[in-house]
Amino acid sequence: MGLFDDALKDSVPGGAVAAPLAIAAGALLLGKYFSNRAAAPSQGAAPPPPPAPQSGGLLSGLNDLVQRFQNAGHGEAVNSWIAAGPNQPVSPAQVGSALGQQTISDLARQAGVSEQELLSQLALVLPSLVDKLTPNGRLPTQSELAPHGY
Repeated sequence: MGLFDDALKDSVPGGAVAAPLAIAAGALLLGKYFSNRAAAPSQGAAPPPPPAPQSGGLLSGLNDLVQRFQNAGHGEAVNSWIAAGPNQPVSPAQVGSALGQQTISDLARQAGVSEQELLSQLALVLPSLVDKLTPNGRLPTQSELAPHGY
């Protein structure tokens, strides 16, 4: 199991990761979802599938996710996930404001769940997941992730 897989498993109470949550988290963190969506014109066509992990990588996806939360005014919460100490919780509404409606709609469709279910699950898992992916109290470097293939 890789770093991302281990972190996701450890972030879910009981360690059982539902497939929809794994799909959504993988699209957010492994597929550089934000950068690709921002560059793609929206013309009502079906969204492209999440890019393969190598197109953005974990570091890029993690950076994008953190930046989204900071830009949405949730910097204190996301910074607590990275730093040592307790993780501040976020509400489904905060996750939605950070990720944006289009991203939420696309992820929910890809995962096969309702938008509300997706937001609820991400609100529960993201604080712990980001915490597990930043064990040194900061975003990892590419060289730190290299041994894991990300």
